[in-house]
Amino acid sequence: MDVEFQCAIVLGAKVMEDGSPSPALARRVAHAAALARAGTVDNLLMSGGAVNHPTPEAHVMRDLALAAGVAPDRVHVEDCSRNTIDNARRCAPILTEQGWTRLLLVTDSFHLPRARLIFSAHGMKVTTSGARPDRPSAEWVLAHLREVPAMVKTLTRLYVIG
Repeated sequence: MDVEFQCAIVLGAKVMEDGSPSPALARRVAHAAALARAGTVDNLLMSGGAVNHPTPEAHVMRDLALAAGVAPDRVHVEDCSRNTIDNARRCAPILTEQGWTRLLLVTDSFHLPRARLIFSAHGMKVTTSGARPDRPSAEWVLAHLREVPAMVKTLTRLYVIG
């Protein structure tokens, strides 16, 4: 029997100064790893380059997924992207090469609408699944608020600037 999704694309987040994952990064990978262990997704595609730290986000994500019990042959890496638009651009050829079409996009729940729009604009039909913290914090509320100007910027970049 086939799994529901051939691949979960897991979007990166900040790697801390000491090389450890930020809470957002850890939360996203934990959510994706749980889906993989449950048999909902077959493969994980970790997407994120070296943005705030010399180690690419995707490498930290891969290590977290392996530590969470996901088999190495199920964890794939895209380690050059620097933002969500870049995630979509750089994941597309990997997905095509692998023949994966049943896709799940994993990120924080507040980021899902914008991420889905971006992946759709790049020709990918994705279902979404959002990671959430155990207890919402002020940071979580601020992240939701930041998505409003981020959506405006994204719409401008995708449809006005091109």
